[in-house]
Amino acid sequence: MAGRNNNRLPNNLAQLQNLIKRDPPAYIEEFLQQYRHYQSNVEIFKLQPNKPSKELAELVMFMAQVGHCYREHLADFPQQLKDLLSYHHSMLDPDLRMTFCKALILLRNKNLINPTGLLELFFELLRCHDKFLRLTLYNHIVTDIKNINAKHKNNKLNTTLQNFMYTMLQDSNPTAAKISLDVMIELYLRNIWNDARTVNVITTACFSKVTKILVAGLKFFLGKDEDEKQDSDSESEDDGPTARDLIVRYSTGRKTTKNKKKLEKAMRVLKKHKKRRKPEVFNFSAIHLIHDPQDFAEKLLKQLEASKERFEVKMMMMDLISRLVGIHQLFLFNFYPFVQRFLQPHQREVTKILLFAAQASHQLVPPEITQSVLMTIANNFVTDKNSAEVMTVGINAIKEVSARCPLAMTEDLLQDLAQYRSHKNKNVMMSARALIQLFRSLKPQMLQKKFRGKPTEATSEAKIHEYGELNAKDYIPGAEVLDLEAKEEDGKHEEEGWESASFSDEDEDGEWIDVHHSSDEEQQELAEKVKAMPVEERKAKAAAVSSSRLLTQEEFQKIRLAQLSKELHAAPGKAAKRKNIEIDSEDEARGELLSLRDIEHLHKKPKSDKETRLATAMAGKTDRKEFVKKKTKLNPFSSTTNKEKKKQKNFMMMRYSHNVRSKNKRSFREKQLALRDALLKQRKRLMK
Repeated sequence: MAGRNNNRLPNNLAQLQNLIKRDPPAYIEEFLQQYRHYQSNVEIFKLQPNKPSKELAELVMFMAQVGHCYREHLADFPQQLKDLLSYHHSMLDPDLRMTFCKALILLRNKNLINPTGLLELFFELLRCHDKFLRLTLYNHIVTDIKNINAKHKNNKLNTTLQNFMYTMLQDSNPTAAKISLDVMIELYLRNIWNDARTVNVITTACFSKVTKILVAGLKFFLGKDEDEKQDSDSESEDDGPTARDLIVRYSTGRKTTKNKKKLEKAMRVLKKHKKRRKPEVFNFSAIHLIHDPQDFAEKLLKQLEASKERFEVKMMMMDLISRLVGIHQLFLFNFYPFVQRFLQPHQREVTKILLFAAQASHQLVPPEITQSVLMTIANNFVTDKNSAEVMTVGINAIKEVSARCPLAMTEDLLQDLAQYRSHKNKNVMMSARALIQLFRSLKPQMLQKKFRGKPTEATSEAKIHEYGELNAKDYIPGAEVLDLEAKEEDGKHEEEGWESASFSDEDEDGEWIDVHHSSDEEQQELAEKVKAMPVEERKAKAAAVSSSRLLTQEEFQKIRLAQLSKELHAAPGKAAKRKNIEIDSEDEARGELLSLRDIEHLHKKPKSDKETRLATAMAGKTDRKEFVKKKTKLNPFSSTTNKEKKKQKNFMMMRYSHNVRSKNKRSFREKQLALRDALLKQRKRLMK
């Protein structure tokens, strides 16, 4: 009988659903019967919306499953569900509300509902106090918008939803506003809504009074793109001279110690140039899409000054402001005195604050403003009363600020800091030497003569530009090493050249014919000629070459090789006999943003304290259970023998016992026999 009851179609919705999907016209009467049953249940539900109804939930899911089979009969079904949810969502039973939402999601997946109205309804349902419902709606919203924009961007729908999102971010319900913000951030990170409109809507979250929304907006702008995680170390060989080119160049001729040292120095310079020439990865691209960064930064600073949030939130706001100022080169002069208040060695997270001060420095900041920051760091950090780590961090911060705004450094301060190159602590010494190396390339004249190093052509051309000065050139620097006339005829008439060399009648006497070819010797000769030229003549020739023709990749490689050699060869008129201390430059290419390692970089690992060493030693000890004597008791819960108890007793209790006193009176022979018996006993135990 049970099998017959299961086959009754009006009561078995799962079986009826399966049959309808196979043959919709054959079961239209059964479907209409269930549809009328559904309508009567809806009317009953409207009388008591807060009452759970399992039968209505089953009918709703049945209608959603077969909705594509009877489109004309169920034309009003989606709108009816949306009306029920919009009017009664706050008082609905959680299970029934989830069923209604799943039915609408199913209809949307079958493309039976317009996405705009459904997504707006789902955003309103985010106000419900149902965590599982909010998670389900969040996943559907992100997936649906991703599928809509899969083949091509639906700009009309995107604009409508973005406008609606803007109103949702201002919603009085913080949970709904936070999830709306999470949806926008997720769509941006998935490269679906990665336009400026989305970014500028998210900027409004940075001024929210709700801490969670504020932190989410700040984290979005401070987060890193995927491009930064990928290593961009691979470079094409056409970008410039390779290590092989240098080896070939310096290996020709005699293998002397001098040539070997030249090769090593050339390899160091090549490595430094490769780091400089790495293409800038535009991380944090959301910051670049802000319409009015100056106004955004000013509002953030005003909010920061009046903020009563936790210190971590204030640090995030300072970080974002410093990045905005550094990347867009903004004028936010009130930010520097605000940061100076926190520049004390005892300040919490002081290394990050030093990083913010360095990030906010750029060449358009007036030197007197940045100079006050440098003096504050020097007075508070770089003093002998502080520890070596504090001094190292201070000098590193001064170096990073000076690299971004060289005009802020005064000659007196630089010479005072250069004296730390002979400090007893290695970290302080190496930080000071790195600062010296920086100004060797920027402006060696600011250093004392003994710190300038061997003058090269590159250092003689080094110059710090005045405030607001642009280094605009009408020629390609280094193009003077090329010939004025391009060798096009050789390429065009190559065959004729070979013919004339092979079959000419003039070579009957067996004489050699000179065939023109390029070699390293010719390049070196040309470089020597260029060295002898005056500076003005070099510029004139470079301008003539740059404007006369389009340069090839090989010619650009020659130019880069010539620019590289300027850092190797001594400046004209300067003797190269004076010895100088070589400092390996570890400065990588300065991108848009700094890392905390640039400030906290220590060349020597600090000595650990006693607690750290003890913890390391205890963690390194292996488990020695296998070396412990195994207990041979049959019953582990049994008591110990009197002999074992004697071993555990205090000696002061046993010193007057007969066994202890008699031990001292034993003769040598008795001790010998006792030892023999003990060894025999031990041997027997081991033999078992």
